[in-house]
Amino acid sequence: MEEEKWSSIITPKRKLLDLQIRELIKYRDLIFLFVKRDFTTQFKQTILGPLWFVINPVLSTIMFTFVFGNLAGIGTDGIPHTLFYFSGTMLWGFFAACFTDSSNVFINNAGVFGKVYFPRLAVPISQVFTNLIKIAIQFALLMAIFMFYFFTGAPLQPSWSLLLFPLLFVWLAVIGVGMGIIISSLTTKYRDLKHLVSFALGLAMYATPVVFPLSEIPERFIWIAYVNPVCAPIELFRKWFFGTASIDGPMILSSLGISVALLFAGLVLFNKNEQTFIDVV
Repeated sequence: MEEEKWSSIITPKRKLLDLQIRELIKYRDLIFLFVKRDFTTQFKQTILGPLWFVINPVLSTIMFTFVFGNLAGIGTDGIPHTLFYFSGTMLWGFFAACFTDSSNVFINNAGVFGKVYFPRLAVPISQVFTNLIKIAIQFALLMAIFMFYFFTGAPLQPSWSLLLFPLLFVWLAVIGVGMGIIISSLTTKYRDLKHLVSFALGLAMYATPVVFPLSEIPERFIWIAYVNPVCAPIELFRKWFFGTASIDGPMILSSLGISVALLFAGLVLFNKNEQTFIDVV
């Protein structure tokens, strides 16, 4: 009798941090299918479809301009209100989407996880790609607005560093996925925590320079910008594209350090939690 030869062997993980890079590459078609599934199911049987990617930040920009720009009179460091609020809303929305999707990864995909084996990390990765499509559409609109203001004489001073802007999207995705995976390991056991997370996420936006620049923060509260890792990439984006931002080297290093720590902790908890989550979901 011929000896049976197996093409794939499933073995238990022995390490806390096992990213399964080879398996993720092998299942890249599955990641693409997840992206396609998420993208189509969100806008199936809708009238405007992907235009909602643009409508939401545009409406938020109009509201923020009226409330914070006109009524409250909060400055924007000379940046036109439309550019300032749209860029902040776009970047925060991308981070929030990565965070929310990752925090619900086990609950929302329990049916799939319990039936067939595949690298579980493929799901949060596919969600990041889905959110990258959304922010790409929003970024295209932002660039159209930017060119209008730039050629009409607005005080904008873009630098060549803006060519590195994709790294800022990766940076925000790292923060969102890292934090989200940590939360997902808790919400699988304690479902009511997701309500607290949604509330905390809404409050966290006002601790981030989305509707105000860092220059408007009182000196005694500036420490918040150093412990909030989302502040640095948003301020760097405005510095590279608009030429004005209140950010320094220590703030960037602090954000990078916290981002890496969050991602590392999230991956460790993800690998540990995926082995037992099906018993509690």
